[in-house]
Order: sequence, then C-alpha cells, then structure tokens
Amino acid sequence: MKRVEKRAEKQGRGTARKSRRRLARELALQGLYQWCVAGGSAGTIEAQLRDTEEFPKTDEEYFSRLLHGVLMQAPELEKEIQPCLDRPFNELSPVEISILLLGAYELERHPEIPYRAVINEAVELAKAYGGTHGHKYVNGVLDKLAVKLRAAEIGAKI
Repeated sequence: MKRVEKRAEKQGRGTARKSRRRLARELALQGLYQWCVAGGSAGTIEAQLRDTEEFPKTDEEYFSRLLHGVLMQAPELEKEIQPCLDRPFNELSPVEISILLLGAYELERHPEIPYRAVINEAVELAKAYGGTHGHKYVNGVLDKLAVKLRAAEIGAKI
C-alpha cells in the first residue's frame, strides 16, 4: 500500500514494525475513507484493498470484520457518536469520520480490546492521517463515547 508506506517513511517508521492488527486498521481506514469520499460497496472496496502490496502483512480476518462491520453499522455508529461531537457529524473531515466510526465500532463490538487501546489506536491513526490537531479531537470524542459504551470497564479502573 503505497500511501501507508509513504506516510510511514515520512514519520521515520517502517511498516515492517507495525503489528498485523495495526495494518488491518490502516487498511480499514483507507477503505472507510474511500467509502466516505466516493461511496461503493464493502465488497468492492475490500477487493481493491486486497490487491495492495501491504495486504498479505495484515490480519486479514480482522480487517474484513472492521470494514464490513463499520459499513453495515455506520448509521447506528453515527448516532452513538453524534452526542459526543461539538458540530454535526457531516461537517467532520472524511478522515475524522472514518477514524471515529472505526473507533466507535471497536469500542462497541470488541470488548476484548481495552478501551484505552482502542482510543490509542484511533489517536495514532489520526496523528498519521488526520489534520494537525485532529488527534486531539478524536481522543476527546472517543473518551466521551467510551464512558457511555464501556462504563463498567472504566468504572472498574477508577
């Protein structure tokens, strides 16, 4: 995946050091971004991403679950996210929308992943692909959402 490699090189990181799950999230983010900007079906987007150079290095099953899960549940996820925002959902950038949908999906559907890890992964994606201060916004929104979706987990840590 040329975009991921170029971005990683700019940041002084090699893609070889990234975990298979992180690469799966990056590819899912790329697919969600494509969906936000140009539309298309999950199957078509997945087929295009499977042809990338990076795909064999990813956790293919997790990538597929993320991409299909987020796209199938996008309207519900948007409703979950909206109360945590300071502006309408559709006024966010496509990158922020994609990252927030991905983070919300993981918070809601993957309780085996600690909420702090979900938020951290989303923040890292926002730092790598979002606007200058987008990672701070993503962090704040997902923190609020985690309180709602993972109240028991957060309460146990206090």
